[in-house]
Amino acid sequence: MAESENGQERTEQATPKRLQEAREKGQVPRSRELTTLAMLLIAALTLSSLGAGMVESLGDIVRLGLDVDRKVIFNPWGGVETLIEALTQAFFLLAPFLTIMVVAAIAAPLALGGWAFSTQAMAFKLEKLNPVSGLKRLFALRGLMELGKALAKFILIGSVGAALIWHFVPEFIGLGRESVSAAVAHAGSILAWSFVVLSSTLILIAGVDVPFQLRDHANKLKMSHQEVKEEHKNIEGKPEVKSRVRTLQREIAQRRMMTEIPDADVVITNPSHYAIALRYNADNMAAPVVVAKGVELLATQIRTIAAANDVPLFEAPPLARALYYSTELNAPVPAGLYLAVAQVLAYVYQLKTATKTGVTPEKPADLDVPDEFYQGRDAP
Repeated sequence: MAESENGQERTEQATPKRLQEAREKGQVPRSRELTTLAMLLIAALTLSSLGAGMVESLGDIVRLGLDVDRKVIFNPWGGVETLIEALTQAFFLLAPFLTIMVVAAIAAPLALGGWAFSTQAMAFKLEKLNPVSGLKRLFALRGLMELGKALAKFILIGSVGAALIWHFVPEFIGLGRESVSAAVAHAGSILAWSFVVLSSTLILIAGVDVPFQLRDHANKLKMSHQEVKEEHKNIEGKPEVKSRVRTLQREIAQRRMMTEIPDADVVITNPSHYAIALRYNADNMAAPVVVAKGVELLATQIRTIAAANDVPLFEAPPLARALYYSTELNAPVPAGLYLAVAQVLAYVYQLKTATKTGVTPEKPADLDVPDEFYQGRDAP
């Protein structure tokens, strides 16, 4: 089992952050056998489908170079023109095949580990020249795996090649009885399909190598339990820093909350220990909303700001405690408290019109607060 620098066993799977850092360093799973298989198989299939036309076109190019008119031979620039024409035809003949191979060479490695361009992987490192490290890699599990793959490829391809030769022996002998053009086409067909079969045998090698590379890559990036804890601490931050951040967030939220109090319709109090400011607009609100709430010193600040801005204070200890414990800031009051809050708001609205009518409304008593909202029943 691999060990970390501090001697602890690496038993934990790599975290997403560790995987991202490894990718930035160019450490992604790669399988040379998968790339080799893809390139050889695509080359074989391409040649098997385009081979006949390519052979015929190559014959035309050869004839172009051998069947030269006498005037061209004695023309100083005739040979150059013939060569340029032959090279041009060869380029356009091979361009589709070469394009397919370039695309395969780029796409095949990406099939396993995806795209990963890293300047760190290209940087010069002296430890790469260390012969001791090289010997360790040579006799490590990876080195033994590479040796095993080389021997397996030799045995597998050699066995399949020998079987193909044995299978096509009668056809090879029969080529001598065919015309030149027919024999060339027949031989090309045999070689093309032999190429396909030989390339396909590498599927077995790649089928073993790909899981090995994925597992080896995962094992290299494994972390010890301490490394996971340290990374989590670095991401989440130190406890004292997190505490300071939470304190600042509370202070910002409180300052924002205080700016909402002047627009409140009423502040329900305990009378001195709790204060909850409510606002309700029938045009755009489905229910009254708690815009500020607090206890002790914060409750005193809410009452002071409310009094300075002529926001009515309504003393209702059970309702104040129920609203404080059951409703979040900037959230509508629960449905179970609708009736009690509606009675308070109706009383407040009547107070605003009392100066015009001269009739002082009766303050509601015994507000209906369901038992499930009586948290803090014994609180002051």
